[in-house]
Amino acid sequence: MRDSRLEIRIGGTGGQGLILCAKMLADALAAAGKRVAQSQTYEPTSRGGYCNSDLIVSEGEVDFPLATALDCLVLLDRMAVKPSWPLLKPDALVLADTRLCPELPEGNRDVKYRVHHLPLTRSAIELGSERVANIVALGALAAISGMCERKALERAVRADTPKSFLDLNLDALAAGYRLGEQEPALAATAP
Repeated sequence: MRDSRLEIRIGGTGGQGLILCAKMLADALAAAGKRVAQSQTYEPTSRGGYCNSDLIVSEGEVDFPLATALDCLVLLDRMAVKPSWPLLKPDALVLADTRLCPELPEGNRDVKYRVHHLPLTRSAIELGSERVANIVALGALAAISGMCERKALERAVRADTPKSFLDLNLDALAAGYRLGEQEPALAATAP
């Protein structure tokens, strides 16, 4: 972390498991001794409406639990771009699904973001269920950012996953790590 406060948003639509994904990440970070506050926003529809889950991570007390300047943004659907993009800090890390979020906004060419378009949902489909795209994204985020230990994240996934989905979720996490490890660590100008 560059400073004592790290703001992370996982955005998409209802039904993508964004809140569960953020909880798993929060659990892994808390296990490493970080202070974490989690909040979420969602529309009243159970599936298909805008949804996000935010984490505020700090070494010390979290003095304000809501995201105001994002260091990391994971986009699992284009619906999350408009409400999230204006909150990005310069040099923020952005992971966007190539299938459901193929285009990002044009912006100020002087502001650079580290943008990674990744086949998150395609990887999940190849594993057998699009529903684990959130876990693929979680692995990719952890691999690219280095914000938490892989073992801690695996423990969190194990703790929050029903037994019938455990192998699939662990495979999805591993697929996300593979995607993240294959990505070049070059900053890209916001398109």
